[in-house]
Amino acid sequence: MTIMSGMLEAGFWGLVGGSALILGAGIAYSVTLPQRLIAAIMAVGSGVLISAVAFDLMDEAFRQGGFDSTAVGFLGGALVYTIANIVVSRRGARHRKRSGSNSDEKQPDAESGSGAAIAIGALLDGIPESVVIGVSLLDGSGVSAVTVAAVFLSNVPEGLSSAAGMKKAGRGAGYIFGVWGGIAIVSGIAAMIGNVALAGSSPEIIAAVTAVAAGAILAMLVDTMIPEATESTHEYSGLIAVIGFLLAFVLTKLGG
Repeated sequence: MTIMSGMLEAGFWGLVGGSALILGAGIAYSVTLPQRLIAAIMAVGSGVLISAVAFDLMDEAFRQGGFDSTAVGFLGGALVYTIANIVVSRRGARHRKRSGSNSDEKQPDAESGSGAAIAIGALLDGIPESVVIGVSLLDGSGVSAVTVAAVFLSNVPEGLSSAAGMKKAGRGAGYIFGVWGGIAIVSGIAAMIGNVALAGSSPEIIAAVTAVAAGAILAMLVDTMIPEATESTHEYSGLIAVIGFLLAFVLTKLGG
């Protein structure tokens, strides 16, 4: 596979994963879903990503680079995400994934001027996943179907919940689909960059980058997706997340 074809394939699969955000946003904008259903879908997405982090990303990082590269990358990814998340949260994007059920924890109104922070926060959440998709193509065996599936399955509820919150906050269709369409495109670009920038890198470097993404994804889950999932499904959120986890686990084993 040439560098160009690998880059284009990475971009395609990154765009596929990111397009789930548009799908989720379209559902939320077209149909008013019960809050408990939105939270339940968010719980499924959380379980899917936890499984992908544990059984796909971290396993792969450890296989390629051993414990040192994996541990340093994992902690580094979580640290970088946490710092960046604090910055964008203080600028109005703290509840970017909130669907608006709680008046004290909802997205700011459309006239609040926080749109840029929300968009940046959403990019912060999605870029690590896309980079992993690009990296998964570097061994020449084709894209990791499990990774793409996990990203897609988790992005649907993310786009759904955020778009529902944006709609309740008074944001129009142009804003909602502009944000998620732009992020889907950037997801494809991030996958391309990850593929090109790391081509020819040592296994330790690739392992560290994969682990960085895993750490950032796990930190994102605990900071943003899981609170939304548990907000309205307190008694059932754990069980629903386990179902999502099992779904991704099965995909991992079938893909292996």
